Amino acid sequence: MKKLIAILILALAVQVPAHAQLGGLLNKAKDAVKKETQKAVDKAEEKLDRTASAGTSGAASGSGKAVAKGEIPKGTKTIYVSANKGSNRNDGSKSSPLKDLQRAVDDAPEGAVILVAQGNYLGKLDAGYISIKKYISIVGGYSDDFSERDPLKYRTMIQPGSAAGGTNANYGLLDIYVRGKRTGVILIDGMILDKGQMNKYVIPNPPNPKFKAPEGLESSLLNPPGKQINQPSMNGITTVSNQLIHGDVEGQVTIRNCVFLNGSHFGIQMGNIGGNWNIYNNVFLASRMAACEVRSMNKTPGEAAVEFHNNTVLFTWRRDWVPSDKDMGYGFRYMTGINADVYNNIIGCSDFSALDRTYVDADKSKEAARKTSAWDNLFFGNIEADLAMPSGGGKFLRVFAKSFEDVDQLVKYEGNREMTDAEVKTFSKAVDDAYLKAFLNMEGSSVSTHNPNSSENIFRSALGMNMRGTESNYTSMYGNIYPLEKAFDLFGAMPKYGAQMIEQI
Repeated sequence: MKKLIAILILALAVQVPAHAQLGGLLNKAKDAVKKETQKAVDKAEEKLDRTASAGTSGAASGSGKAVAKGEIPKGTKTIYVSANKGSNRNDGSKSSPLKDLQRAVDDAPEGAVILVAQGNYLGKLDAGYISIKKYISIVGGYSDDFSERDPLKYRTMIQPGSAAGGTNANYGLLDIYVRGKRTGVILIDGMILDKGQMNKYVIPNPPNPKFKAPEGLESSLLNPPGKQINQPSMNGITTVSNQLIHGDVEGQVTIRNCVFLNGSHFGIQMGNIGGNWNIYNNVFLASRMAACEVRSMNKTPGEAAVEFHNNTVLFTWRRDWVPSDKDMGYGFRYMTGINADVYNNIIGCSDFSALDRTYVDADKSKEAARKTSAWDNLFFGNIEADLAMPSGGGKFLRVFAKSFEDVDQLVKYEGNREMTDAEVKTFSKAVDDAYLKAFLNMEGSSVSTHNPNSSENIFRSALGMNMRGTESNYTSMYGNIYPLEKAFDLFGAMPKYGAQMIEQI
């Protein structure tokens, strides 16, 4: 391309009159040709850049380019929101911000960017969630006057209280359902999502001392929406089984620089209808079920992909509190149909396994076309395994980092390892000390008794009824509240791995 342009310049230069009295015209002509030529070069290189970007950003699926690292999109419109300085009667400008984030989302045109100042945003009439049904960007972490952005200092939160348990029943704190544009952009940046004040927890000092809170913890056990713990509880509302971020999206999704805290039912659980997603530089703490689960909602292999990298994921809990019920408790899940690249994360203290690759597509051709990887991740303190795999015998195969090279389902597998003792000592300084100690010293038991010859069971059997027994369960810890203030210490706790310090934008 550049050689052809150079020949064009030479040809045009030869055609310009060379008479001395036209020297000035010759110079002007040359300058004009150079300018036009440079425009052509710039245009050609820009086209090549776009083509290259498309090739590395899902060209096979026709997807567009996701939000670049550190970039805040310009958008079709910029809307400002401030819980402390705004009013819903304002116009949403920088000098006249709105007060309610849901109002801003509803008023925003497609492609808008919403900048959100510090504060707690609970949705319309404090319902306890924000519903998103269009392609927009939400960027939190601004000071009240929008002169500075620092998500760790100017905290933009969705932190409902217990009263919201009756109004946000089936919604994630961010509930995102958008489809129609493979190139459409959803950006969630610098948000703190916390259900610690909303979930139902056993009170720290219940009548039954076996359910007391471990020393230094704010609450005792999470009282889950499944098997309930028959003890007096904090917050007074039954734990609602909703996610911190939930939804189904077609397009380019970026979730970064966020804190996911005390999720009673997944940190992120979403369906990818088609697009390349990027989930990075987040902290996930005390999630139940899994920290992140993204499933494909597309029939064609390769149409749905996710990168999950530089996240810190700690204390992910099983489905129910009963110790014998080992179901769930994963950091990241490789769901059916999804291409997933997982790297540079710290995943530790999972109640079952750091990674879950047990989902296998029944269509063998689709399963063979999937591309899943796990490389350069650090693991520590995961109770059952670093990677759970199907065994073929109905149970899970438990794999630790040193054996990832032998896992056929991982296209890229290098660099995974357990933290060294020195790394654990350094990293653990950023973790809440009481919470970590309680997890490492966690104990539990399940005891079932059944006497088929008891008078009750003989009578029930004679009437054709099921026999009954008794079950006694105990665990010292399950989904307890992780303190919000300690969550921010995990950003930058370890170079390269896990969440890093958020760029000042």
